Amino acid sequence: RRLLELAGQSLLRDQALAISVLEELPRELFPPLFVEAFTSRRCEVLKVMVQAWPFPCLPLGSLMKTPDLEILHYVVDGIDCLLAQKVRPRRWKLQVLEMRDVDENFWTIWSGARTLSCSPEAMSKRQTVEDCPRTGEKQPLKVFMDVCLKEKFMDEDLSFFSGWVQHRRGSVHLCCTKVVNYSVSILNFRNILETVYPDSIQVLEIWNMCWPRMMAEFSRYLSQMRNLRKLFISDGCRYLLSSDNQEQLVAEFSSVLLRLEYLQMLYVRRVCFFRGYLDQLIRCLKSPLETLALTYGFLEKVDLKCLPRYPSLSQLKQLNLSHGALRFIRLEPLRALLEKVAATLQTLFLVDCGIGDSKLRVILPALSRCSNLTTFCFHGNDTSMDALKDLLRHTGRLSNLSLETYPAPRESLDDRGHVISELLTPLQAELMRILREVRQPKRIFFGPVSCPCCGMLPTEQLFNFCLWGRPA
Repeated sequence: RRLLELAGQSLLRDQALAISVLEELPRELFPPLFVEAFTSRRCEVLKVMVQAWPFPCLPLGSLMKTPDLEILHYVVDGIDCLLAQKVRPRRWKLQVLEMRDVDENFWTIWSGARTLSCSPEAMSKRQTVEDCPRTGEKQPLKVFMDVCLKEKFMDEDLSFFSGWVQHRRGSVHLCCTKVVNYSVSILNFRNILETVYPDSIQVLEIWNMCWPRMMAEFSRYLSQMRNLRKLFISDGCRYLLSSDNQEQLVAEFSSVLLRLEYLQMLYVRRVCFFRGYLDQLIRCLKSPLETLALTYGFLEKVDLKCLPRYPSLSQLKQLNLSHGALRFIRLEPLRALLEKVAATLQTLFLVDCGIGDSKLRVILPALSRCSNLTTFCFHGNDTSMDALKDLLRHTGRLSNLSLETYPAPRESLDDRGHVISELLTPLQAELMRILREVRQPKRIFFGPVSCPCCGMLPTEQLFNFCLWGRPA
């Protein structure tokens, strides 16, 4: 390895010589020489190396931790020179320009060496590239990058590649497996979706947008995302829809779901247009979901009633109904759904749902049958000490639980609902004793227990960064 680095450094001292010998350079010298040229900013060498690149993938993103427009211009210029030629160089095999930040050992992997330090992520990315079909002379080059739109305007590298792809339309495809929009305007977001190759999108997250307007604008784009696995929508609108508009919106969204044959995860947060129409949406799902999250909404009796009916919800691994108004809804349908998914369910969030003692006891028999449950979050509900004891006797049978959260017993709260620690401590000790008679808990919390590192509830960490997929 050290000899390769020294050879590359020696060769780069004479830039003209380096360029002239690239055609005869051994394949295994390309990755270390490229890294050396990148580090020393020998842009002309990089431009020529791209034209002779002997591997299917150029994982530039693992070297370029922050956008470097100068280097990007030289790399793209090298590709443009090749695309303009009718006959491509003998050694050129480049199919994918990888702009995602994969493991640095990716370069060692492509050189043909084996290393024990390769991460699973790097191996996964390598497999993705190896699975790509070989491109012939007329096939487009693929540029892979993830898109996360947090600012009003696009990032420099995204803007750069968007312009290049539009200029080279047909010759280059911008492939984004993940597209997240937090705050970019509808107009700019539409421009992005027109540039990205729709088949490449597997994860789409849309935050804080007016979904009624969004649906009218983007139903066509959503329908083209045939490989979409995860869809997350969060509504930024706060106005009520008329009955006619609501029905039209539900019909448009249903037509989109009919085309998403590979959808596995559906997250709907603070979106109320489906209220009373959930049956129509679930009916349109083409394949079984692994994750269903309906949060910060107002489910009606008819909505909850439809959940156990459809095969598309019979294999759920994650279910999240947190912050929903279940206080005035009978929970027999939820019990039926839990019974249906008892063999597959791994994560259950029922946080702040308004579930009191009587409603809790409705679902306990079904809950105790969810033998593969690893995470159960139930804090924020109004529950008495007796009901919590009953709950723990049922969850005590779930040996796979690694994280469980429960509300502080009602008997430990003051008139404003705040926890009185002097009252909570002995009650918590009694609850733990009951649970330990059956099994030894791993991570368990009662009431508002915050993380010493970040100050958030442990379940908020899971809720925000794992189940929802939001960045840290």
